[in-house]
Amino acid sequence: MTATFTNISTELTDIAQKIRNSSVKIHSGNTGFGSGVIWKSDGLIITNAHVATSKKLTVELSDGREFTAVRIKIDPTKDLAALKIDAGNLKLKLNSATIGDSDKLRVGEIALAVGNPLGDSNAVTTGIISQIQQNSIISDIQLFPGNSGGAMTDASGKVIGINTMIAYGLSVAISSNTVQRFLESADASSSRKLGVILKPLIIGTDRQTSVGLLVLSVNHQSHAEAMGIQIGDIIFGCSGRLFRQPDDLTNYLQLVDDKESSQLQILRGGKQILVNIAFDSDKTTSKV
Repeated sequence: MTATFTNISTELTDIAQKIRNSSVKIHSGNTGFGSGVIWKSDGLIITNAHVATSKKLTVELSDGREFTAVRIKIDPTKDLAALKIDAGNLKLKLNSATIGDSDKLRVGEIALAVGNPLGDSNAVTTGIISQIQQNSIISDIQLFPGNSGGAMTDASGKVIGINTMIAYGLSVAISSNTVQRFLESADASSSRKLGVILKPLIIGTDRQTSVGLLVLSVNHQSHAEAMGIQIGDIIFGCSGRLFRQPDDLTNYLQLVDDKESSQLQILRGGKQILVNIAFDSDKTTSKV
């Protein structure tokens, strides 16, 4: 029995080191840091949209080398961003991650998370997958500030998701297949967007735990700005529907009738306010 546990421990140690080699720390201007995954050896890096909001992005490899990164694609509704460092011209030898098929996951599987929690480089934590949703994976891995954008892997070290939600006792990762669809898709300029960057989080209200979306930025002259949405607002629902991921809000917005208004429920400064959603500008108002 002891030999078996020793073998398992050794194998997990080897897997953890492999994951570390394909993980990066992302410095986002003066706003802080997050994590990322080397998706391809040509310098393609995947992280969260809320990690890559700054115009100045620096990627730190596992060996300590730092390089300027360019953001080549971002989708705040999915909380995903693709960065690029010039691996060819810099003659970098990058260790890209092995990408798994998230559709083949099963509840009860072991999962590992790699990131930079609280500034610690490439820390590894483990947990059990408790729920698999269409675009996300939920586990009991504990995530902390700095884990966002890092890899969630299966027991073999294949990346099955990108960590996005920071909540004690609960981890939410964007599934690897959702990331692949994000990379393959064209920019959806025709879809309705508020013009905000959102970050999922857990909030406590009346001793009940619910999921909300924290507003990190509001685009100038966007629908969100016209509606009075502010940085720091927590959008948690609309017409009795809770938003657990940015996609939940985006999908709902596509259903809003231009001739009718729906009320967006927002938590601001500890108080709930209601914002009337209408993509016809003369119907866009907010009230406490």
